[in-house]
Amino acid sequence: TMNLSSDPGDRAVADALILARRGGQAADADGVTVRDVAQAYRVQDLVAQAMGWNDGTPPRHWKSGGPGREATLTHAPLPSIGVWTSPADARHWPFYWRGIEVEIALRLDQAVDGSMAQHLAPAAAVALIDAMSVSIEIVDSRWAQAREAPALHKLADLQSHGALVLGDWQPMRAVDWASQPCELQIGTQRQFFTGTHSLGDPTWLLPDWLRHATREGAVLPAGTVVTTGTWCGLPLAQTGDAVRAIFEGIGEARVQL
Repeated sequence: TMNLSSDPGDRAVADALILARRGGQAADADGVTVRDVAQAYRVQDLVAQAMGWNDGTPPRHWKSGGPGREATLTHAPLPSIGVWTSPADARHWPFYWRGIEVEIALRLDQAVDGSMAQHLAPAAAVALIDAMSVSIEIVDSRWAQAREAPALHKLADLQSHGALVLGDWQPMRAVDWASQPCELQIGTQRQFFTGTHSLGDPTWLLPDWLRHATREGAVLPAGTVVTTGTWCGLPLAQTGDAVRAIFEGIGEARVQL
């Protein structure tokens, strides 16, 4: 079980996010301070507990990533209630806005604890993955400033997570990610990308994510899923749009907004 913060500053940020989730009105990021990354992660835990997402068990779905290999990677546990199998219908779901990220999700083949994660190299971490799938993350914000909110506020708010759609699982195999094509369809718009993952290889973040997710004695169970960051930037979709992500040779995912 996690040690939940009783710091008043942590609680103030968490309460603003919880109210935005329950009340349907976005919070003002200028009204509360997020001082550092550690506080942002404490707020994630406070919100998850208040919303009853994990019932004291380790989260089964995560997002992880960063703008490049030299940057500090960030991580967020995702509420399973907002993780759907493709084709998904999100018309019932309350979003403030709808950014679209097409991604690759990876699934753990075995349980991982902190001592295993501590000295993992990326190549060894890949051996812990049994499957991959095309995913669509719908990016949302509980902050009124949305994509203009400060980075630490976004991190506290599950790194601006809205919902996750997972395509069919495929056995994990070596992929030439640098030449991997993908396509994004939003309504009638089509965009094409090749080798555009910010880390060059979505599996590169696995050691950092595993160390973070097991940092307080948690053991991640086999079957835990991490989605690994956008290939398409963050184009915005509208209510009513059909969204489709296609990775040639890997699969696709679809969601109706």
